[in-house]
Amino acid sequence: MSGRRWAIRVGVLGVAVLALWQRSPSGQAERHATAEGEVHAQAAEVRTGQAGAGAGPAAPAYGERAQVGPTDREADRRIFEDTMDRALLERLDTLPIGDRMVRFGRWFLGTEYVPKTLEVAGPERLVVNLRQLDCVTYLENLLAMARVLGSDNPSFEAFLAELQRIRYRGGVINGYASRLHYFSEWIADNESRGLLRDVTREIGGVALDEPIDFMSTHSDAYRQLESPEQLARIREIEGTLSARTRHYVPERRIAEVESRIRDGDIIAATSTITGLDIAHTGMAVWIDGRLHLMHAPLVGKDVQISELPLVERILRIEGQDGIMVARPR
Repeated sequence: MSGRRWAIRVGVLGVAVLALWQRSPSGQAERHATAEGEVHAQAAEVRTGQAGAGAGPAAPAYGERAQVGPTDREADRRIFEDTMDRALLERLDTLPIGDRMVRFGRWFLGTEYVPKTLEVAGPERLVVNLRQLDCVTYLENLLAMARVLGSDNPSFEAFLAELQRIRYRGGVINGYASRLHYFSEWIADNESRGLLRDVTREIGGVALDEPIDFMSTHSDAYRQLESPEQLARIREIEGTLSARTRHYVPERRIAEVESRIRDGDIIAATSTITGLDIAHTGMAVWIDGRLHLMHAPLVGKDVQISELPLVERILRIEGQDGIMVARPR
C-alpha cells in the first residue's frame, strides 16, 4: 500500500474520532474559538495585503517565494495517480463534476498551505505542486482532476494539459502576463472555453463596475513587473477588465441566494481593497443544511472546511464584501 493510500485510511479514522470530539461541550467551545480566530486573523491579512485568505491571486507575493525542487514532478505524479486510482475504484467518474470536486477536495484536507508556489525562478512555465496549495491552486488542481477523470484519458500528462488550460489565458503560456492573475478574469476566461459557467447574475448578483488596477499600481511588489513589457501588458489587461461589467452577490444578500449554490461551486470573495477584484477563493460544500467554504487559507496552515458558514464568514471578515459564483462544467 502506498504512503498516500495509508494516509487516506488513517485520515478516515481521524475524521471519525474528530467528529465524536466535536459533539462534546469542550469540542464545541474550541470550535467557536477557532472560528473567531480565523475571522480575526484573516481580517488582519486583508488590512496588511498579505497573500492568502486576505488576498486574491493578483495580490503580491510578499517575502521569500516557495522553492520547487527538481524531483517534485515525480512526487506530484504519484499523488495524482494514487488519487485517480482511488477515484476510479470509488466510481467518482460517474458523479456530476461538482460532486467529483467536493470528493477530491475532501481528500486533500490537511494539505499544507503554502503561498507563492507559482513564483519560481526563470521564465513563466507550468508549475505543478499537489503537496503544497494556496486558495487558487487548490481550485485549479481540483477542477483539472475532476475534468480529466471524466475524460477518456485520465493520465498525468492529460492533467498537466488541463491545468495549463485552466491557469492561462486561452490555455497558452506566453510570459508572466498570460497567467490569469485576476480571479474575475480567471472565471470569465474559463467560461469562454466551456470549462465552467459564471452563475453569479443568475442566482441574484448585481452589477459591479469598480476598476481593476491593483497589480500595476503596486508593481514594485511583483518581481516580474520589473520588465516594462510585462508591466505594459498587465496595464492593458487591467484596462480591458475595468471596461467590463461583472456581477457579485453583496454580503447582505448571500443568505437570500445561498440555496441556489451547489456543492462544488467555486466561490470567490470580492475584495474591498482598491483595484483588487477578489480577496479569497474556495469551494462550496453543504454540511448539515449550512453552506460552508472548503479552501486553503493562511490561517491553520492547511486545507480545511471553514468553521463558520459562508454567510457569517463573509459578513465578519473585514475586506470581503460579497461573492462571485462559478459552476464547473
